[in-house]
Amino acid sequence: MVTILHDKDADLAVLENKTVAVIGYGSQGSAQALCMRDSGVNVIIGSIKDPSYDQAVKDGFEVMDISSAAEKADIIHILLPDEFHGPVYANAIASHMKSGKTLSCSHGFNIVYKQIVPPTEVDVIMVAPKSPATEERKAYLAGFGVPGLVAIKQNPSGSARDVALAMAKAMGFTRAGCLECTFEQETYEDLFGEQNVLCGGCVDLMKAGFEVLVEAGYPPEMAYFECVHELKLIVDLIYEGGIQKMNAVISNTAEWGEYYNGPKIITPDVKERMKESLKLIENGQFAKEWLEESKNGAPNLLKKREELGDHELEKTGRRIREMFERK
Repeated sequence: MVTILHDKDADLAVLENKTVAVIGYGSQGSAQALCMRDSGVNVIIGSIKDPSYDQAVKDGFEVMDISSAAEKADIIHILLPDEFHGPVYANAIASHMKSGKTLSCSHGFNIVYKQIVPPTEVDVIMVAPKSPATEERKAYLAGFGVPGLVAIKQNPSGSARDVALAMAKAMGFTRAGCLECTFEQETYEDLFGEQNVLCGGCVDLMKAGFEVLVEAGYPPEMAYFECVHELKLIVDLIYEGGIQKMNAVISNTAEWGEYYNGPKIITPDVKERMKESLKLIENGQFAKEWLEESKNGAPNLLKKREELGDHELEKTGRRIREMFERK
């Protein structure tokens, strides 16, 4: 069983007289920085000169280049896309990592796969929301928070866990509940879930269902509603009360169809392929291939994006959303 921590387990006073540099002011960077600042934490922003830099200035932060922010901060919280952590750390942060500093992130990818190898004399922590940034900020402003994770990789100071929990509290995660885990658990489970269920598995299941109906002569608009649009309604019910709550709301016919046909679609060989996927994540093969793809300009990623945009499912979805927009 993992340990679940709440507000009573964290002390914001740990962050008094400390400066947190949020590196990157994208969706997560802005949400986390704003929540911490609203909780009284001294937050600065390190960013390249791009629209996010300008937005951070508009939001009232002290904004500077990444190297200057890393030099000034006690806690360096990197919230860039995974593929940029290693080069940015090497070029702008590594020289400022000295005893007494804390290196922080919200995803263990670059520590686990050794794209960043921090010196042994610095604390290394992870503070991660289990939510998109928009929902994270919305929950904080509503007086609550989203669940989060904390993990400790290095603790030479003896206070790394206290700092991680204080940051989690400042972002509202301990209001909902914060799970304590390892960097490896977070990284491997996150990648597995994205690839096999949330993104890869779910998207391909929707596409396949849509294609089967359209190829059988059913209107694409109806196929879109059935295989894509209604998925949100089902997931919302599961989110609220679990699968049994969803089954209690849908018809008996739909529930019987779940038991009757679900195992015929998601067959035991799917689970075996998921196990193989997990092995590629754990042994670093996926990370190696993704970093090589990114280093080469991500041509295959860009091609897949374009192909998805041209798929009839996406074109149908765009038409439907336009039809139902409020005028």
